[in-house]
Amino acid sequence: MNLTIFGSGRWASFLAWYAAASGHGVLICGREGSASFESLRAARRNEWLALPETVRYTTDPAEAWAHADTLLVSISAQQLRAFCEALRKTLPALQTGAAAGKTLVLCMKGLEDPTGLRLTQVVGETLGDTVQTAVWVGPGHPQDFMAGVPNCMLIDSGDAELTRALADSLAGPLIRFYYGEDLIGAEVGAAAKNVVGIAAGMLDGLGMDALKGVLMARGAREISRLVGALGGSQLTVYGVCHLGDYQATLFSPYSHNRAYGECIVRGEDYPYLAEGAATARSLLRLSERTGVELPICQAVARTIAREKPPREILTDLFIRSTKAEFYV
Repeated sequence: MNLTIFGSGRWASFLAWYAAASGHGVLICGREGSASFESLRAARRNEWLALPETVRYTTDPAEAWAHADTLLVSISAQQLRAFCEALRKTLPALQTGAAAGKTLVLCMKGLEDPTGLRLTQVVGETLGDTVQTAVWVGPGHPQDFMAGVPNCMLIDSGDAELTRALADSLAGPLIRFYYGEDLIGAEVGAAAKNVVGIAAGMLDGLGMDALKGVLMARGAREISRLVGALGGSQLTVYGVCHLGDYQATLFSPYSHNRAYGECIVRGEDYPYLAEGAATARSLLRLSERTGVELPICQAVARTIAREKPPREILTDLFIRSTKAEFYV
């Protein structure tokens, strides 16, 4: 089938490579004036991979929209609302509600700041029900995939038939897809693992990495309670969207969120996007709405805001009084 990729960063370029290698027709749509897009179009490669000649490029949203019924979106989570609003203004089909048959697959992980909305909710607010929406989440770095290391990922849409159709059509030798059955859990779990990844990087930067085991146990439990309060299944958090993504996020040298956390506690600048920073703030808003305590997310947000020295915040987090609800 034909696929359109919106975005030109690390994950977007891998999606284009993966789709082309799987035999799909690929069109990458980038922003006019984007340095990363212009570089990718000119060289047909970046530091991670080389794209085949079959991949096409455009900056015209109308051309990108017409190219495919399945459109993969891989941009910053905080840019999604503006992206959807721009699409709506540009494309007549979205203005008239005549976009039936199109599916946006959101291939990024985050919650909108400051609203705390899940990304599918952002699409719903901006585009209404004119398009179907799905998410593609789970562990995986382009560097590992390009080295031939396979992984398992998850697709969910809230519609079992659409979920299965997407997972089956996008499957390939490098990726085994699971069919998601809990969109709330998939989105919140995938977004929150980046916050836990920042906490892991902070532990690395302070030489406290022996606490990562406790961080993983408490992190999964903390987020599972939140997902349950939001109407999702607590068990989803223990699948590939969250706990199953811990190795790639808490330990991998390729993890932007882990590296960002390490830089924060060392007082160093970090040049790349770390979605978990904005997500931490969004999760605290959900904590206020649901009454679910999120001590790890709170510690990460406080450290980023430099409320206290990082070591003091993290020490307080891990030596606080044990509470029975940690296990129930």
